[in-house]
Parts: sequence; C-alpha cells; structure tokens
Amino acid sequence: MRFWCSQLFEPWSWTPRPYVGVWLLMALAWYDRHRALRRVSAVLPRDAVITTRQRWWFWLGLFAFWVASDWPVGTLGAGYLASVHMMQYMIYTLVAAPLLLMSLPAWRFDELVAKLHAERPMRFLARPLPAAILANVILIATHAPLSVDALRATQVGSFVLDIIWLVGGWLLWVPVLGPSSDYQMRSLPGRMIYLFFAAQLFAMVPGGFLTFAGAPLYSTYELAPRLGLSPLDDQQLAGAIMKVGSLPVIWSVIIVLWVRWSNQEQAQQQREIAERRRNVAG
Repeated sequence: MRFWCSQLFEPWSWTPRPYVGVWLLMALAWYDRHRALRRVSAVLPRDAVITTRQRWWFWLGLFAFWVASDWPVGTLGAGYLASVHMMQYMIYTLVAAPLLLMSLPAWRFDELVAKLHAERPMRFLARPLPAAILANVILIATHAPLSVDALRATQVGSFVLDIIWLVGGWLLWVPVLGPSSDYQMRSLPGRMIYLFFAAQLFAMVPGGFLTFAGAPLYSTYELAPRLGLSPLDDQQLAGAIMKVGSLPVIWSVIIVLWVRWSNQEQAQQQREIAERRRNVAG
C-alpha cells in the first residue's frame, strides 16, 4: 500500500492500486467540513448555513479530486504518460478546484482565510492581474521538465505537485467564483475577459512548445514502459491537451456569465423604463 502515486519502474498493470493518502485527505476534508457545519448550524438557520447546491458541488469536487489522484489516472499520470499527467492538471485546476470553491458558503470561505491569517495576501492575489500571473507561473513551473522529473520520482514530490495544482486552481477561480464578495470581481464582463486570458490564451504558449518540440522533454515519460504511444507522440498529445483541453470548461463558464450579464442589463433597462413612466405619470 502506497501513500501517493509516483513514478514506477515496472510494466503497467490494470490491477487496482489504491493510495491511502488520497482517501485520508478526502476523509479529512469531509470531517473538517462536517464539523464546521454542525458548529454553525447550532446558531444559524439551516438555509443560512449551506445550500443544497453547495452540498452537491462539494461531493462532485471531491469525486473529481479522487479521479485525478487515485488509480488509474493518478498512476498513469505520475509515471507512464505525459498526456495523462496533463489531464490530471486539467481536472485539478478546471474541475476539482472550482467545484470545491463553489461548495464553500461565504462564511466558511472567510473563516478559512482568517484561520490562515491570509486576508491581506488574498485581497492582493484575488485581483485579476496577480491571479492570472500566479496561475500561469504555476502552469509553466510545474510543467518544466526539471520540475516534472524531480517531483514525479517520489511520492512526496508527486503529492506536492498535485496539491500545488489544486491550490493554483483555487487562486485562478477566486476572482470569478469566489464565495465571498470581498475577493470576487464585481464586473461580469471583467470576469469573462480575465478568464479568457488567464486560463485559455496564455496556456497556448507552453502548450504549443510541447506540441511542436522535436524530441521528448521529460525523462520520466521517455523512459517509462510504453502504453501504445511513443514518447514524442505522447508529449505532443499532452501539448494539444494543454492548448485546447480547457475550452469546454472555460467557454461554458463564459457563456453562463454572458447570460447573467445580459439578464442584469435587461433588468436594469426595465427598471429605468418603469422609473421614467412613473415620472411622466407624476
């Protein structure tokens, strides 16, 4: 029984290989949340504590985290295929992180920030420019060959890499989906523009570099037992995933924000028309 997925110098096997660290982390996340909800439920009305939708977001986010971390995706991504490694990054950053963020009530989000004494750093990092820069620094740094080969070699290193992706995903989405209005962009068009540049446009540069590289860059995946793809084809597929893999998620969110913005504009116009009619009638 291993704590976390890491590089394995052995042929691939479809024999299930669960990782105790994944299940332990999930259990701790559930327990901490359950304890906080019970404590607040004693003094606040039920509807003010958490919504049904937030409960669903939590379980879906936890499921996405499990898919990315445990066997077989975690094992394949840690030491066999760079393309699956890239899929892990996408699941952590674009699925698990935003779902878990949306599952937090505003009071819980503020409570966690206060416990970490991170109010001032969060106010800075939740701004669009710092958030976009940090998210893409994490993207580039954690996909650099030196980082991947060093971290994927050990269970601790691989664990650190995955957690960095998850935390980086939270920071990326706070300006757009942050539960607390203190850390969320107020402008809906601004959120759309931020999301396009921070999560879509900038990723095309390192993605293109991986796609068009003429030789394998990662020793971890070049020397791994083969699973149908040559090291170069696997790397090129990873680059393609980095370039376009975020499109469905990013554009789905942008469309939702666009519809919400359009509805707000229409409501505002209707209020203005009603106000003018009242003035004329008066």
